[in-house]
Amino acid sequence: MAPPLVLTARTRTLMIVPIFLAIATVFALFAHSDVNTPMLWSQCHAHARIPALSRVPLLGTPLCYLVSFFRAALDATRGRAIMAVVLALVGALLTVCTAESARGCNRPARLVANPTPAWLLFNLLGGALVWQLLIVPAQIQRLRNVFLAHKVGTADEEGEVGGDRLAALRLDRDRNVAGSEVVAIPVAVALGYYLPSILMLVFRSPVAIGVWLLFPLYVSLLRQGIRWGVQRTWDYTAERTVHLETHRRSLLAVYALPFLSSLLAHSAIIWSLTRPDDRKEMTRSCVTFIVIDFAFIGATVLYWVLVETNWKVPAYMVGLAALLGPGAGILGGWLLRENVIQTELDAVLDLAVTEETADEPSEQTPLL
Repeated sequence: MAPPLVLTARTRTLMIVPIFLAIATVFALFAHSDVNTPMLWSQCHAHARIPALSRVPLLGTPLCYLVSFFRAALDATRGRAIMAVVLALVGALLTVCTAESARGCNRPARLVANPTPAWLLFNLLGGALVWQLLIVPAQIQRLRNVFLAHKVGTADEEGEVGGDRLAALRLDRDRNVAGSEVVAIPVAVALGYYLPSILMLVFRSPVAIGVWLLFPLYVSLLRQGIRWGVQRTWDYTAERTVHLETHRRSLLAVYALPFLSSLLAHSAIIWSLTRPDDRKEMTRSCVTFIVIDFAFIGATVLYWVLVETNWKVPAYMVGLAALLGPGAGILGGWLLRENVIQTELDAVLDLAVTEETADEPSEQTPLL
């Protein structure tokens, strides 16, 4: 099978599709916009909606708009069912991005190792554009740098040559996570993301929605605190590392909740489709905006995986998403993605070892 595009194509070439998707996102959102969502902004600006929030200096109007927007999207049974699917998808993406940030090989990449600022920007302002112009390009670039480091024997992203080529190769192929992360990631995602999401779906109040908007910050702080506590309680977790996708108990611990939430949300939307659509005009407008935005996020993630693997993995993700929900499709595709990446890294490392030993004397080397 042909090597992944991340190995063969130039970085500029790989960034053409995300830029095109960003332009298409803006065009699609503009084409499907109406007077309803701008009216929410006008009402917040006039302090007619949530006065206690809209009157806050500078940030009052945009925060009021965000809270009012999601509140309108949740103001119907069909809207809540669709939002449940969206939230399950976000939970799966949050889980895999957090797991990627915990891998040893991603520590030199600031945006990959610390995704919290990008996730806050995504949730509060940019939507799909943050994925297309920031998150996905950073992930693709980092993996490309890892492959290049394997080829030329560099130890870090800046291209500085390591003392021992093979030692540098082994350093950059570290795709394990610390043992403490196996506890910290699922607990942080559960308490920092899924709990606020459930409260938002159930209560649909401005307070619940406002609390949910800052979930990337909660997840980051909880993860750091839990990781610190686990390492202090069990010393061996600071040194022990595991490869998440091949260690069954760790895999189950990290992926179980996102998979279950995707399955439940998928069941809820199927049930909702058998009932009359109870959405009002404002709810329909807000939900349509969200669906379009996340459709382009899904397309961007599929391209991300396509570039790093092959066409079979995105096809598997689409099929699994149709059966068990988009969140499950993300998780299943990530297992295959990691398997392909490991295979390619092993192939590159074997090639490097062969090149290192090609000129060494052997039994077949003539004495004269």
